[in-house]
Amino acid sequence: MFTLSKRTDYGLMALAHLADQGEGEATNAKAIAAAYCIPAELLAKTMQTLARSGIVESRNGPKGGYVLSRRPESITVAEVIRAIEGPIAMAICQAGETSDCDQYQHCPIVRPMERIQRKVTGLLEGMTLLDMIGTSVGEPR
Repeated sequence: MFTLSKRTDYGLMALAHLADQGEGEATNAKAIAAAYCIPAELLAKTMQTLARSGIVESRNGPKGGYVLSRRPESITVAEVIRAIEGPIAMAICQAGETSDCDQYQHCPIVRPMERIQRKVTGLLEGMTLLDMIGTSVGEPR
């Protein structure tokens, strides 16, 4: 089964929350975690990862927290997944780990899997944070 980790789920939820905030309005990880019943420690680590990758900015001080580093329409789902999970891959061989697969040299599904990989990656590259949250607060997601 192809699934994203809870860290990615939580990261996308937090980014959607930040996108719904007023521009430049910081929100701390603890408040986001409480709003969505997310484990605060795991979300804090996820937000640090997103900050290191440049997707969010961390602000210090009494009104500190996190803000999006760019507008929601310029942050792709693929970018978020790569920041948290690493390379997007449907199989180990597509993540550059061909040495981990004994069948790679003789595998009949390598090429079809590469096509699937390109389509999935294209879909994720084409979907932005704004696409995920809708164009305005309160719009069905």
